[in-house]
Amino acid sequence: MKIGIIQASSQANKNDLIYNTVIKYAPKGSEVINFGCTLDEKNNYSYIDISILVGILLSSGVVDFVVTGCSSGQGMMLACNSMPGVICGYAPTPRDAYLFAQINNGNAISLPLGEDYTWTGIDNFEKTIEALFSEPFGQGYPKSEAERKLKDTEKLKEIRRAGQVSMNELLDRLDPSQLERIKTKKDAMQFVRMI
Repeated sequence: MKIGIIQASSQANKNDLIYNTVIKYAPKGSEVINFGCTLDEKNNYSYIDISILVGILLSSGVVDFVVTGCSSGQGMMLACNSMPGVICGYAPTPRDAYLFAQINNGNAISLPLGEDYTWTGIDNFEKTIEALFSEPFGQGYPKSEAERKLKDTEKLKEIRRAGQVSMNELLDRLDPSQLERIKTKKDAMQFVRMI
């Protein structure tokens, strides 16, 4: 599995925490790529900018899964779910992360990074990432309902595909100034051939 790390600039101070925690708990053999945003970057990127990059990174096959977030985590989740082919969950707790991975089998997770990251906040964050990657995705939950849940998940993905344009079509419709801004995110764009 290729896992991308990218979060809004407002939470750049959490980038190392996210990256190091995902490295610690990612499935064996996974490649984890850190796309920022970091404190060293000159440009600031909103959750809207980052959600478009999440869509580009996933649709181009650069990564299979993205760990992302913003202050609340909710805005990023909503924005990512607006991107073609992205199914992004919101995981404020380990239980939410586990259930998303097992039931919804999506390709992105958004975390509330503006939480009070005292010792208990960091502990919750680490346990959330651990729970996310604790088992292979898409096994269904509870096990007694797994078959039905997996069928529902596939139906949801089918409906989303039918109701969305392709990533290339979306990029063609976006304001050119938005795309120019996104192209300045060189650490992500060096992997992408779409734009």
